[in-house]
Amino acid sequence: MIRVLLVDDQPLIRSGFRALLDLEDDIEVVAEAADGQEGLALVKEQLPDVALIDIQMPVMDGIEATRRIAADPALACVHVVILTNYGMDEYVLEALRAGAAGFLVKDIVPEDLLHGVRVAARGDALLAPAITRKLMDRYVTQPPPTRAGRGLEELTGRERQAVALAAQGLSNDEIAGRLVISPSTAKTHINRAMAKLHARDRAQLVVLAYESGLVTPRPS
Repeated sequence: MIRVLLVDDQPLIRSGFRALLDLEDDIEVVAEAADGQEGLALVKEQLPDVALIDIQMPVMDGIEATRRIAADPALACVHVVILTNYGMDEYVLEALRAGAAGFLVKDIVPEDLLHGVRVAARGDALLAPAITRKLMDRYVTQPPPTRAGRGLEELTGRERQAVALAAQGLSNDEIAGRLVISPSTAKTHINRAMAKLHARDRAQLVVLAYESGLVTPRPS
């Protein structure tokens, strides 16, 4: 059973998402919160598998709530998915830097919402190729100052290759196919790279790959 926490200051959004999620046999909404502070308290109390958190809320916004969840070792099992009205924007990028596993737009179709929750619950990043393309486009048009990632020099050649492919939105199976290795070996490369770069999850690893200069996006 995938345990989900909903954090959004709009009751209609929460009730709509809850109605969809509670119809599934493998998903349970364990609690709701109307702001980030209340959401953070419920995350600590309920330890959900997935926390769907809005960005702009009173008292404490979603970015700060995400940052505090990611910084707490006791909450390492919680995967934060940011909810947004606008798609890829600077707030979403900041949330990914803070430790979110990905994001969903609020007008998402039901099938994609359910898929997103299941993807996040198993620890994968919600960075589909189309979303990753937007991320890459953002760094092409507005490249951030390159910052050195801790442990970057410790990555092996294979780990660098795996991270570069992950930054293009490839899954472990797809990375394995490109590098002619097994999926489990691809997963090992990604996990070791995450540990060396101190990335909480795959989404943060992708952001670090661009911001550290390990991956340089090219204009389309």
